[in-house]
Amino acid sequence: MVPPRFVRRLVFTPLLFLLTLLVVVLFPVAYVVTSLAGRERKRALRLLWFTLVWGTRESAAVLECGWLWLRGRTHDEQHYDVIRRYVAALYATAQRRLGLRVEIDGSGDGSGPGRPLIILSRHAGPGDALLLVHHLLTDYGRRPRVVMKAQLQLDPCVDIAANRMPNVFVTPGGGATGNIGRLARDLGPRDALLIFPEGGNFSPERRRRAIRRLTRLRRRHEAVRAAAMRNLMPPRPGGVLAALDSAPSADVVFVAHCGLDHMATPGDIWRRVPLTGVVRARWWRIAAADVPGDRDARVRWLYGQWERADAWISANRAPAPK
Repeated sequence: MVPPRFVRRLVFTPLLFLLTLLVVVLFPVAYVVTSLAGRERKRALRLLWFTLVWGTRESAAVLECGWLWLRGRTHDEQHYDVIRRYVAALYATAQRRLGLRVEIDGSGDGSGPGRPLIILSRHAGPGDALLLVHHLLTDYGRRPRVVMKAQLQLDPCVDIAANRMPNVFVTPGGGATGNIGRLARDLGPRDALLIFPEGGNFSPERRRRAIRRLTRLRRRHEAVRAAAMRNLMPPRPGGVLAALDSAPSADVVFVAHCGLDHMATPGDIWRRVPLTGVVRARWWRIAAADVPGDRDARVRWLYGQWERADAWISANRAPAPK
């Protein structure tokens, strides 16, 4: 359950500033102590630097949003610039401090003038949504509209900036298809609606539960196709279908990626920093005219594209770390 907006603003925003101030004040001492921390000191220093940048950049973004509010520009497009600078700083720091390297095959499929986009991506590993938003804003000049979990509103920057732009926050079982349809209805030529059809970060247990759910619902054909995919959870078609119905002129872009798969817990992140492998992504674009028209055909088509993504991941992912 996410607290009401006024509670979030009164509690979590000051808490962000307090924690950031604490990190800044204690950083010199923490840096010296961490430098003496034995063989793990380099890994700890990398994460310490990233924490410092994350806190200061997020605090700066919240202050920028506050300045826009004081000027009466609470729904101004400048919020896209605020988010672009914020995620670009995190991206650059992850490259410099954490060893992040990203290779995109088919990156031009996220650009192209004059066509709205519906982007359907797998969801696996920490920060994949931030990476996608970064590439959409910085590399492709798109204005992302994101379907995201309501719990992300506990993050002050997401809470303030994302609620001032066209986005949808969803809760499990919350029936968000209507909101997603309304969000897609007025997509413009520079807009991109980002949906994660799996409904959450991939895990083997979540995948098994999703397959069992399809079986209980007597969607056996979908359950069989889902069981054959080893790297993805079955897509939930409701939000995708609502977006396609509301934005019939939008092209559809699918995104498969691998390289963040084995970082599900803080312990996983600690063990894998610095990142030694490359985060690889594959984008492919389907013209609106080539998207099937009726509901059942669209569900089959969505599963077919998901199977394509699963095959690509199997061919490109690194073995699980020991």
